[in-house]
Amino acid sequence: MRLAAREPDEQATWARFPFSVPAIRALAGETLCFDAPVTFFVGENGSGKSTLLEALACAARCSTVGSNESDADTTLDAVRQLASHLRLSWAKRNHRGFFLRSEDFFGFVKRIRSMREGLEADLARVDVDLAHASEYARTLAKGPYHKELGELRRRYGEDLDHASHGESFFTLFRARFVPGGLYLMDEPEAPLSPLRRIALIGMLRKLVEQHGAQFIIATHCPMLMAYPGAQIILFEAGRLQQTSYTDLEYVQLTRDFLAAPDRFLRKL
Repeated sequence: MRLAAREPDEQATWARFPFSVPAIRALAGETLCFDAPVTFFVGENGSGKSTLLEALACAARCSTVGSNESDADTTLDAVRQLASHLRLSWAKRNHRGFFLRSEDFFGFVKRIRSMREGLEADLARVDVDLAHASEYARTLAKGPYHKELGELRRRYGEDLDHASHGESFFTLFRARFVPGGLYLMDEPEAPLSPLRRIALIGMLRKLVEQHGAQFIIATHCPMLMAYPGAQIILFEAGRLQQTSYTDLEYVQLTRDFLAAPDRFLRKL
């Protein structure tokens, strides 16, 4: 995938978020190529990595794992303006995949629960509306609702609310990861244990190597960043630059801390 960013038509636009973010300003008139099947956006809080990821999701019109789709989510109003300045191109494009912000997951769970409750209410209404019809007629009328309920159970189990946060995430990943999809994810590691983070890397690798999926992930997690052959884009000092895993301060700091935690803790 390739991203080309054009400059805003009005100079005053630069004073408004998200155009005022230095890393976003640096993109104006530039082209950013996502050459690897897995790309990581890395940088401190406020550096612009989540902002660009959200704008990409809006520009690509990705399905959203949250309470609302990206074109109706009011929290994305500002980045939709940025998205209108982004031109995306693909060698091969399909519309599978999704956009996920870890903080939106509970809204998605509520959305799925509401869909299930609505279908169950529709089933009950058939019995009332067709009380005097034949059993065969009622069975035919209920068919579409049973089919949709069955699909929800097949994909997400009986109830995402009944699993831990991390388990629910993995249920979602297993249900929604499909061949050839584009997946934009903001800190997907947040609810996962270290073991589950390694398992997530395995899921990514299988989808990339066997099914041609593409991932763009904003993260602070050195474990995820270790994905073999990943493209790492560092948001730092108001600009974007490609870097290597071993050169990342995140990796060096984590390695040093784990080797000698007492040395760090004594300074706190």
